[in-house]
Amino acid sequence: MTSDAVLSMEDITKVYPNGIVANKGVNFSVRTGEIHGLVGENGAGKTTLMQILFGLNQADVGKIFFNGKEIKIDSPHAAIAQGIGMVHQHFMLVPSLTVSENLVLGLEPRRGFIFDKSRGIHITQELSKKYNLKVEPDMLVRDLPVGLKQKVEILKALYRGAKILILDEPTAVLTPQEMVELFNELRQLRDEGNTIIFISHKLAEVKALCNRVTVMRAGKSQGVFNVEDVTEEDISRIMVGRDVILRVEKDVAQPKESVLKVNRLTVVNSFNKRVVDDISFSLRRGEILGVAGVEGNGQRELVEAITGFGSYGLGSILIDGEDIKQLSIKEIRDLGCSHIPEDRMSYGCAPTLSVRMNLLSYKHNRREFNRRFFLMHMSTIRDVSTELVKEYQILCTSTEQEVRCMSGGNIQKVIVAREFSDNPKLIVANQPTRGIDVGATEFIRKRLVELRDRGAAVLLVSADLNEVMELSDSFLVMYGGKINAFIEDVSNFNEEKLGQYMLGLKSQDVDEIGRALHD
Repeated sequence: MTSDAVLSMEDITKVYPNGIVANKGVNFSVRTGEIHGLVGENGAGKTTLMQILFGLNQADVGKIFFNGKEIKIDSPHAAIAQGIGMVHQHFMLVPSLTVSENLVLGLEPRRGFIFDKSRGIHITQELSKKYNLKVEPDMLVRDLPVGLKQKVEILKALYRGAKILILDEPTAVLTPQEMVELFNELRQLRDEGNTIIFISHKLAEVKALCNRVTVMRAGKSQGVFNVEDVTEEDISRIMVGRDVILRVEKDVAQPKESVLKVNRLTVVNSFNKRVVDDISFSLRRGEILGVAGVEGNGQRELVEAITGFGSYGLGSILIDGEDIKQLSIKEIRDLGCSHIPEDRMSYGCAPTLSVRMNLLSYKHNRREFNRRFFLMHMSTIRDVSTELVKEYQILCTSTEQEVRCMSGGNIQKVIVAREFSDNPKLIVANQPTRGIDVGATEFIRKRLVELRDRGAAVLLVSADLNEVMELSDSFLVMYGGKINAFIEDVSNFNEEKLGQYMLGLKSQDVDEIGRALHD
């Protein structure tokens, strides 16, 4: 065990039943009172390593030491008992309960056999004050913005005695203002003697926040570095094994006629709330139009309406001049609309099917893949899928490998290959690079720009503000189901201004927003 480490994992090896080696002899350690970055490509083994540390998975070989003593962590309960807490990227909160009820859930203070609600509120207030994580105990979690939900998750871990906090992609859905606030709070936790393991694909954040960083590649640690001694380019090179272009390189757009026209669109949810409220815009061939906003402000419902996954009440959506209101998902696809869904595992792929079947899933009935009497032309299917795997640099054992056995970045590449390889007129890309590494992100962003330059119209919905501002030729900001701003000149804009529009602190007038229609 490293002499100055509070926690150390030594020679950790994990091999899954399908033969995939997730970790191979990994050594990882953290010190008391540091923020330690953990980075690597999808499939590099960092998630498995942290699952082993938190007891969600067990190593085949290796040892874990805590304060100099070997410990066994065979469940999350055992991890929490050792003072290790984890805040997952997808929050583990009960939406219908209050902040205080969520915070003490499972360790509720009681008066006899009854939950002591007032005591739960008092505990929440005390923790909130102590750690400067301001939350309202009586608010329902479903009514909280994502930044506050994250604070509740951190307080939950601290209430359970965590001194080592694992944070998995904690800034994925935060505005710039919320990110700055979170970083200040994490630094305060560090200064009070807590240790934080910060998992992120955003290398600028690792540089801004962390003291040291461990870089993983192909299941192995590539080393531990003082953050001040390495650049973002250095880290990405170590992660990927080659130079990575971190900034999007593209020429000025040359937009032509409109492909997508959304006019006075309104979507009402099951609670009779207008989640998309009378919005209008158009998207032209040869341009990328971004959509920014804090999640839950109508972006998902807008995408669902355009792609046929959801219905809408008022207004119209035209693709290449055709009203799609009565069309099926397949009929919308047949108009030339490709779709990268927000949730790749639920809607983007069939996890138990092969790479080959996923690549060709909605093309199976086309003439080139079929022979007479409903027999599939297997040699053509093999040739096309093999070529797509090669072109899109998909890492898999073969085109027969089940998609669920691949890393997140490679699953996303399968979806992208399927959607981009059909000469689309309109691409609706919802969170196309969420939770994937810099190498896969670079690849997908380049492809979007290439498709734009070949005449496709791209609607980019992303919680990554750098992505919106770098990839988009212009962008909308949504707040409360409405378009709060339309930014035509991306070059003269910054993240701070964008965050103000996203939080509703600023809004444009009707005429400025109306320019989004290009009439």
